[in-house]
Amino acid sequence: MAFGAVRRTRFAPSPTGPLHLGHAFAALTAARLADPGEFLLRIEDIDRSRCRPEWEAAIHEDLRWLGLDWPQPVMRQSDRLPAYRAALDRLAGMGLLYPCRCRRADIAAALSAPQEGMIGPDGPIYPGTCRGRAMEDAGPDDAIRLDVRRAFERLGFDRIGFHDEAVLPGQRHDLTAEDFIAGVGDVVLARRGMGTSYHLSVIVDDAAQGITLVTRGKDLFDSTYIHALLQALLDLPQPLYHHHRLIRDAAGKRLAKRDDARAIRSYREAGLTPAEVCGLVGL
Repeated sequence: MAFGAVRRTRFAPSPTGPLHLGHAFAALTAARLADPGEFLLRIEDIDRSRCRPEWEAAIHEDLRWLGLDWPQPVMRQSDRLPAYRAALDRLAGMGLLYPCRCRRADIAAALSAPQEGMIGPDGPIYPGTCRGRAMEDAGPDDAIRLDVRRAFERLGFDRIGFHDEAVLPGQRHDLTAEDFIAGVGDVVLARRGMGTSYHLSVIVDDAAQGITLVTRGKDLFDSTYIHALLQALLDLPQPLYHHHRLIRDAAGKRLAKRDDARAIRSYREAGLTPAEVCGLVGL
């Protein structure tokens, strides 16, 4: 475990829309749990088709208004593609990757058979249609997937896990190799046109920044098993995790960036103070 007395946390939003109350809660939680350590801001902008400079500027403005501060310069994932490529090359050298030409419609058709079609943390469980393809056959329109069964065989592990200080603290959360294979499947590590994926970039960047406590919503709890597996394969330190509650609307639905009415800037323009916004999210 790579956590100690002094904590380093991060808030890593994507500049694809306005920050809302859920983001405010996540950022403030990360900053408070870092105290007296260090809180970092990271911009996750690998999806260049959706990211906008104006939303990135708004992220800085909203967080400053909430009273947060962080070291400069800010890490931006669009500047980190060589690091992600190096991680992919290392996994490919282990014989653990394969190119996948399947589109969503292809996967949906393959999963229409009885007892198929399970949904995991990375979406529908991939049926392995392209698993026999070699990386030498990879083309520009292919995604790159991890052969999960081979990954566990290489590690010699029968399970993978992590520790969470918010969910059953003191207890290790484990998932067996067979449950991972059946319930998660061969995850995408490089999406078409991106050169990476959330799962790969987040663990590479957390290690590069020396993050010791990863704070994020409980909706990403199951994804952490993927990150634990990748950390083990790439010999990266595993941080401690804190999966916090989600901020929901009156109907119990998790807030999304389309909820402009709950955007931080809307509350600012309405005259609320940062303390009052903290109160809205129970802080």
